[in-house]
Amino acid sequence: MAEKLYVIERAKDWVVVVKPEGVSSEREGLGRMITEELHWPLEQVYPVHRLDREVRGVMVYALSSKAAAELSRASAERRLEKTYLALAQGAPEETEGRWEDLLYHDARRNKTYVVERMRKGVKPAALQYRVLGTLPDDHPANETGGSLSLMEIRLETGRTHQIRVQCASRQMPLLHDRRYGGTGKGGIGLFAWKLTFPDPATGEERSYAAPLPEMEKFLQKYFIFFSLLI
Repeated sequence: MAEKLYVIERAKDWVVVVKPEGVSSEREGLGRMITEELHWPLEQVYPVHRLDREVRGVMVYALSSKAAAELSRASAERRLEKTYLALAQGAPEETEGRWEDLLYHDARRNKTYVVERMRKGVKPAALQYRVLGTLPDDHPANETGGSLSLMEIRLETGRTHQIRVQCASRQMPLLHDRRYGGTGKGGIGLFAWKLTFPDPATGEERSYAAPLPEMEKFLQKYFIFFSLLI
């Protein structure tokens, strides 16, 4: 049975929803779910940012061409702020900090790499992180074979697979992210938790966080982390 779309807020010309895991963020994917839920024409549903198919989380979609233009501009100007939760296998040396790398995305392999120097196709990437809690490898709730950290991550740039590759390059792949060295089966340990953007009509800042039931779906059996978020 297909998962029902969770609508957080509907405005006249935009809607904030939680994208289910396994659904494309493009018009033909989540756009169709929005069309069915809102009884809105598909051609008037405009994706303005993206989220990996394997990742669940909060997204905003425009419902008019004018709103799409304003939200796309906000995204390009980095006024569309995204905060994620990540379950990383391991723990950074510092409990908070900033990572900056040069990334190259191989479209043919659909994989991103950290590289040493600028060249064609290479883009700078930066994020800020904070460790919310770490399960040691001998904790009874931890079945990963190593420590497991819940991290809050705020993107400064929006590169393809950015969080996944920046964590993996520091020997902390995301849980279940086998493309980048993670272990286990299940949804990738990444969740688009919070989203802030300027209202395309008024410019007023709008901020939304995923509701508790959606956070539960992400954390699954790692409920020991749940008290850190509520």
